[in-house]
Amino acid sequence: MKLTLALPLLVSLAQAVQISVSGSNANVSSVYQYGIMFEGKSIDGGLYAELIRNRAFYNSEQYPATLSPFESVGGATLSLINASTPLSTALNTNMRVSVNKKSAAQVGFANPGWWGIHVSQQTYRGSFWVKGAYSGSFTAALVSNITNQTYASAQVQSVSQPGQWTQHNFTWSPSRAAPDVNNTLTITFNAAAATNGYLDFNLISLFPPTYKNRENGNRIDLMQALADIKPKFLRFPGGSDLEGTANGTYWDWRRAIGPLRERPGRPDIWGYQISNGLGLVEYFNWCDDLGMEPILAVFDGLYLSGVVLSQTELAYYVQDTTDELEYIMGDTSTQYGALRASHGYPKPFKVRFVEVGNEDSLDPNGLTSYYSYRFKAYQSAINAKYPDISVMTSYSNNTINHDVPVAQSADYHQYSTPDAFVLTQANFFDQNPADSRTLIGEVATVYPNTDSVGYVNWTDRGPASFPVHPWWIGSVAEAVFLLGAERNSEKIIGAAYAPTAQNMNDWQWSPTLISFDADPAHTTRSTSHHIIKLLSNHKLTHTLPSTATNTTVTHGTHNSTFNPLFHVTGIGGSASTIYKPIGNNNDYVFKAAVYNTTTPVPVTLNFPGVQAGDRAQLIVLTSPQGPNAMNEVGGRNLVKRAVGMVSAGAGGAFEFELAEWSVAVLRTVNVTVKGFVDL
Repeated sequence: MKLTLALPLLVSLAQAVQISVSGSNANVSSVYQYGIMFEGKSIDGGLYAELIRNRAFYNSEQYPATLSPFESVGGATLSLINASTPLSTALNTNMRVSVNKKSAAQVGFANPGWWGIHVSQQTYRGSFWVKGAYSGSFTAALVSNITNQTYASAQVQSVSQPGQWTQHNFTWSPSRAAPDVNNTLTITFNAAAATNGYLDFNLISLFPPTYKNRENGNRIDLMQALADIKPKFLRFPGGSDLEGTANGTYWDWRRAIGPLRERPGRPDIWGYQISNGLGLVEYFNWCDDLGMEPILAVFDGLYLSGVVLSQTELAYYVQDTTDELEYIMGDTSTQYGALRASHGYPKPFKVRFVEVGNEDSLDPNGLTSYYSYRFKAYQSAINAKYPDISVMTSYSNNTINHDVPVAQSADYHQYSTPDAFVLTQANFFDQNPADSRTLIGEVATVYPNTDSVGYVNWTDRGPASFPVHPWWIGSVAEAVFLLGAERNSEKIIGAAYAPTAQNMNDWQWSPTLISFDADPAHTTRSTSHHIIKLLSNHKLTHTLPSTATNTTVTHGTHNSTFNPLFHVTGIGGSASTIYKPIGNNNDYVFKAAVYNTTTPVPVTLNFPGVQAGDRAQLIVLTSPQGPNAMNEVGGRNLVKRAVGMVSAGAGGAFEFELAEWSVAVLRTVNVTVKGFVDL
C-alpha cells in the first residue's frame, strides 16, 4: 500500500562513534527479554486451527446465534433450534436440516470456513454431532466453490439415534492441493432415510495438522512465525479482552476448560463471538510448545464500560482466581487439580507471574479502587496460598503520579510515534529504581510522526490514520526503545509487541506483528517482526557498561548518550549459562539501531580482551525501499538482511559502518570471554 508517513524530526550528519566496553560491573539480564502478548480478532479463524466458522452456533446477548455462514445443499431447509435436548447446557442451539418437497436425493449443508479453506496434501480430521433417527451414511467432502471439483471425500456410517446426540468422525488426505482457498466443507445425507424428515447438527469441526500435532491445537504457519522470534513468555488471555465490556463478559476460565461441547464461548471485545476452543489449558500447551513462561492475567473487577465492582462483589472473583490457580497448579488431591486431571492433564502446570487486571490506570474510577482495595485483595489472597508467585500490577508508576501498591512487578504499555520512542523513550528505564521489575506488556509504533511529538489521534482508528502494517522507520524506533530496555534488563522482565496478529479479511486493530488470511502462503512477517527476531535471537545473559564518543544529545526531558547510534553491549550465551559464572561458551554482543542521521555511522568498537585478528559476525537489517516500506500480505519481504564477518584491527577494535535507519547485531566468534568477579 502507499501511505505517506512523516520522516523523523531530527536529522544530523553522522560522526565516527568510538565505543569502549567495560570488563566489569556486568548486570545479569532477564531470562525472558522478548515474548508475546496475544488477543484481538485473530484467535478463531487465526491461531486456533479450527477451519469451520460458527461451528456450534454460539449465542450471547451481544452476538445472537446465527446460521451464517452455513448454506443449504440439495434444497434442504436450515433453521436454528433451541431444543429441549441440546448437545450440552453450554451449546444449547443447534442447526436443523429439514427435507422438503423440493429437496434433492442428497441434502445437507456447506460451510466456507474463515474466508476460505486451504486444501493441501495433508491429513485433515473432522467431526460433527447429530441427533435424530437415520440409518444411512453421511458424505463429508471438500469442494471447490469455483469449479465444484471435489478434493476430498469420506463416507461416514451413521450411528445417529432419535433423541440422542452422537459424534461422527472422519479423516481426509487429499491427493492434490487446491489452487486457492475458495473451498467449502459439505456434509450431506440421504433425504429419504431421515425418518422424521430432519436431522439436528452441532459442533461441526475440521482441523488441519496442528503445530506439534496438538489435539485441538494451533495453526502451524502462525506458530512457526512466532517460534522464529524465540519468545520466552506469553501474557494471556489479554489485554482488554480480559476485562469484557459488561457484566459477565470478562474472560472466565471456567467457560474455557473441559471438552469442547462444554465450552459456551463468549463475546470477544474485538467484535465477534469466539468459541473458547483456545482455552486455559491450550494456552499452557502453547507455552510448552514454544518454551515460554506463562504470565497469567486475571479479571480484577473493572469492565471496559467503567463499571467497578465493590469490595463485597469482588470477593467472589478473588476466590475465583485462587480456584483457577488451583486448577492450573494443584495436585490431584485438590478439588480443582482433580478437575484438571479429569480433563486429561494430571500433571500440574506452573505459574510464576500473575497480573491483576489490565490498564487500570486508564479509568480514573478504576485507578482509585485498584489502588485502595482491588489489587490488595488479589495480592493477599494469591500470596497467602502461593507465596512464590510474583503478583503484578496492571500499570507502572512510570505513568502514574503516585506509587504503585506494594507489588513484586508492574506492567508498562506504550503505543506512540517513531519520534516519540526516540525522543522520550530511548532511555526511559534508565530512571527506574535498581530494584524495580517491569514487564513491557504492550509496545508498538502505531501513528506517523506529526509536528506534535507523540501525538496519536486515538479517535480515528481507520487505515487513513493508523498504518495497516508496521513500517520501517517505526520498527527502527521500536528497536531504539527495546535496546533501552535491554540496557536495563536487570529491571525489565521482558517486552512484547502488541497486538500479535491480524486476519486481513476481518481485523479491528493495526498495525500488528504478523498478518495472515486463510492461505498459509500469505502469512506475512512485518518489518517489526524481522527486527524483534534479530534482537531476540541474540539475547544477552549479561549487560556490560560502555562509553561512547560523539553521541551526546539532549532528548526532551531525558539526556541520552546514544543518539544517533542507540546501542547496548553485553555477553550472550546459551540458556545453560544464564545466572552462572561466565565461561568460554559465551560471546561478546553489540546491538544497535541508527535513527537520527542522513549518512552512515562509522563505528569503532572495543571489547575487553579482544585482540587483533579476532573475528565477529555482523548482521545488519535495512530497508532499501526507504523508511516508509512495509511488508504486505501477498507481497515480498522488503527487509534486507546482510550477514558478514568483521576482523579486529590494531588494538583489537572492530571497525564498520551502519547505514541510516539500520538495526544491527555484532557477535564475536571464538573469542574467550573471561569470568567477572563482580557478578
